[in-house]
Amino acid sequence: MLTKYMKMANSEVMSCIKMIKKFLNKVDLTLTVLSTLLCVLFVLIPPLNETPIRIILGIPLVLFLPGYSLVAALYPKIESLDGIERITLSFGLSIAIAPLLGLALNYTPFGINLTSVLIVLSTFTITLSLVAWVRRMKLPEEERFRVPFDRLLRFKSLFGVKRIDKILSIILVASIIGTSVTLVYVVVTPKTGERFTEFYILNSNGTASDYPTNLTIGEEGRLVIGIVNMEYENVTYLLELNFNETMIYQEYVFLTHNETWKTPFTFKPTIMGENQKLEFLLNKDGEVYRTLHIFVDVH
Repeated sequence: MLTKYMKMANSEVMSCIKMIKKFLNKVDLTLTVLSTLLCVLFVLIPPLNETPIRIILGIPLVLFLPGYSLVAALYPKIESLDGIERITLSFGLSIAIAPLLGLALNYTPFGINLTSVLIVLSTFTITLSLVAWVRRMKLPEEERFRVPFDRLLRFKSLFGVKRIDKILSIILVASIIGTSVTLVYVVVTPKTGERFTEFYILNSNGTASDYPTNLTIGEEGRLVIGIVNMEYENVTYLLELNFNETMIYQEYVFLTHNETWKTPFTFKPTIMGENQKLEFLLNKDGEVYRTLHIFVDVH
């Protein structure tokens, strides 16, 4: 009895597998169009464009799908190219198509930006997928190209190919995986540039010249102090101003990366003398990080 049930279950499983294989052998172009449309949605529509799925869908649209649709349109017959040739051409043509479309966009009013590139790549891929579908439908069913998902599901079929073909297939797949992983890593973790902080003083007109270096007692000197955080992290700075080695001003400044802070500053000398030092100290992590100074003559 158990054997009978096992045979029935195995028969049902095999029947399901056959149905899946039959379905999958006809859907490569459908999957191409569907993946392209999903990429458009996940790139253009918030909050979908804030998820990592847009990267997962965007990589094939740039590296594989345009070339695959072009190859499918050019070679609708199953005997025209083998699987490895189709995959290789799909990647190679995609890598060539994307820059060419970008170059063409550069001479249009739309220019090169995320939206224009996405629309052009998507239109190119979907249009050629439709052309490929029409060309396949004009052929007898046995001559139409189809992705051999049934072979991919049978692991033992790998041992039926020549050794050199097997080695080339493994190298190709490894190269594709390596390229995709590298691209994802570069996109997700962009290279950090040089870390630095801009610290500057300007005159009251906003230029780096004609500082108030010649004043009388009680006359106001007007300056603008600026800080730009390019440290790729949030930083709390301590700004200190000393006049003749006496602290006259102190303020904490919190800045996020790429944030700019400006403030006007006014000082009044009270002692006559030449070459009196007005010093600007910018502290970070408890240490003096940047220094500026001017010398003031007071009459």
